[in-house]
Amino acid sequence: MTNAAATASEPRHERGLHRMRATHSYWAVLGTIFVAFFLAALLPDAPWATSVVVLVLGATLLIAIWTAGWGIAERRGASVVATAGVTAAAVNIFWQGETLTVLLGILAGVLIVAVAVVVAAGALAQQEVNSRSVAGAICVYVLFGMLFMFLYTVLATLNSTPFFAQGTDGTRALRLYFSYVTLATLGYGDYTPAGNLGHALAVLEALIGQLYLVTVVAVVVTRLGLPERIRTHERGE
Repeated sequence: MTNAAATASEPRHERGLHRMRATHSYWAVLGTIFVAFFLAALLPDAPWATSVVVLVLGATLLIAIWTAGWGIAERRGASVVATAGVTAAAVNIFWQGETLTVLLGILAGVLIVAVAVVVAAGALAQQEVNSRSVAGAICVYVLFGMLFMFLYTVLATLNSTPFFAQGTDGTRALRLYFSYVTLATLGYGDYTPAGNLGHALAVLEALIGQLYLVTVVAVVVTRLGLPERIRTHERGE
């Protein structure tokens, strides 16, 4: 039985769920990423607020899995990551400590990487470039800034000296600001990392930000304007 015939034989509500699960429309994912971004920027620098941001990222991963249409076997590992992140975030609301802060930062980073992998895999599975692919590419780019914010947080927590050369570890909002300024290579210079590892991470983030824009985003946008027959020819069909 072909996929079309199989879909047609399904009950109407199941066909609707199937279409919802495999839309590959990552605008909803991008929306939840921006929710996490603004929460990180605007909420007070308190453990409960960090937990809220991580909970939103966990929800973002689940939405990304649903949108990509992953099956049970495919989403098992990502679901474990989401569960671990949500559990650590919930515990962090009621019990705080340096170890838990570091663990939560690491799990948040893993959550972000998992979202990026799901989105990228889903976009590639379409085998064509369209507006949904553009949304997926933007999702991954914005996630880079969130990822490095949590890496800077972990480094600031573990270091006995201030993370920034200005003599402060900064707040979560300040590290978010520094991360995206670095990712976009704006170079304001109002805050700079103090240690060698901080320097290395900042340079790595700047390189990733620029290389991603001139390779992935540039290719996606360029191919978006190609006629379908050209894209089909390139695929060898």
